[in-house]
This record gives sequence, C-alpha cells and structure tokens, in this order.
Amino acid sequence: MQIGPLLGSGRTADVYALDDSWVLRRYRDEVDTAAELAVMSYLSAHGYPVPRIGPPTGVEARPTDLVIQRLTGKTLAEALLDGTVAEAEGAGVLARLLRELHAIPPRISQDPADRILHLDLHPENVVLTSRGAVVIDWTTATEGPPALDRAMSSLILAQVALDPEFTAAEGSVRGLLATLLTLLTDDGGVPADALARATGIRAVNPGLGAREKAVLGEAAALVTALAG
Repeated sequence: MQIGPLLGSGRTADVYALDDSWVLRRYRDEVDTAAELAVMSYLSAHGYPVPRIGPPTGVEARPTDLVIQRLTGKTLAEALLDGTVAEAEGAGVLARLLRELHAIPPRISQDPADRILHLDLHPENVVLTSRGAVVIDWTTATEGPPALDRAMSSLILAQVALDPEFTAAEGSVRGLLATLLTLLTDDGGVPADALARATGIRAVNPGLGAREKAVLGEAAALVTALAG
C-alpha cells in the first residue's frame, strides 16, 4: 500500500489517500494516537458511528500515524452551507450524536456520571456518508460530565457565528445554534459552569488563532442569550 495524494488538511494533521478504502491521518506534532485509537475502538464496539480502524499499511509509518476508513460524503458543514441540509435537520444531527455518545458508559473513569466527551463535535467533524453521519477527529476526546461536551459544541458554533470571516453565514449559524440549544434542553442544556469551563479550555487551545480567541467572551454570552 502506497501513500497517495493529500486529501485534506486540518489544524493538526494531514490526510493522505492510501486506496479506495483507507486513508492515512498524519499528525504534524507528536500526538499519543494510542489513546485516540482506544477511544474509537471502544465506541465502535458500542455501535457509535466512528471511522473503522485500518490494517497495517506496509509503508514506513510514524508513531503518530493513523490508518482509518476512507469516508465518502459531504461534511455536515458543507451540506449546511450549500443547502443540502436545513438548519433544523443539522441541529438535530448534532444533538443526536451528542446524546448517543453520552449514553455510552465511560471507558476508564470510575465515576458513573462521567461519559466519553468528543470536545470538538461540530459540523466540520461530522461526515454524511451513505450509512449515516460519522464523527471524525477524536484527538481531543476525554471523559467527564456530558454538559461540558454540549457546552463546547455550542461555544464553537457561537465563535463561528461571531467570526468576521464568516459574516455571510452568521445568520444561518446563529439559527443552527439556537435550534441546537433548544434540542439540548431535555438533555440538561448548557449550564453556566460547563460553559465557563469550555471557554477556559478554548482560551488555552494552542490551535486557535488570536481572532478566534478574541470572540470567546462574546461567544459565551451568545450561547447564554440563545439558551435563555
């Protein structure tokens, strides 16, 4: 199996084609991919929609390389922007994915109230495949209170809505966020303490630029206002 063309790049990794079934996710910095693989394997065993983990490639691999299923389909973000998916439907997908994730018992934690948290579950990390929505990029996964995951997803959407570079989509993102917050109410919503904790985590995230961090306070206020 040979490493093929670059398919895409994110904040921390590049994705290369291997063949029609598998891709190589290569992190630019040292990352403990063993933890990410363990979480994905655990979630897959519980029926949660994550990419399948691939076989050895036979190519010279780095310790931080991941071989995972090659997914075909638009991201939820792309589908929302081109109108393929309506705001209400998109919010429903996000709410369902969070709810189903938080229904799975923790893998490590001894606290029965804890759950596995994605902590970056937003439309760009959801791929709409023929078998349904699949959640990608589990780099930030951890375990803790589900409210923190709900707060993080909401905060990320609020940041996008307030980012000057996304003014054309501001109204649609606000609508998506407002609908999502309504749907999350029955799951416990976004408590103030969880929102404050999510804001603190985002503030020290080295992958965020100055512009993104500059709107964090306003973004948290937007979540509070729309949830009220």
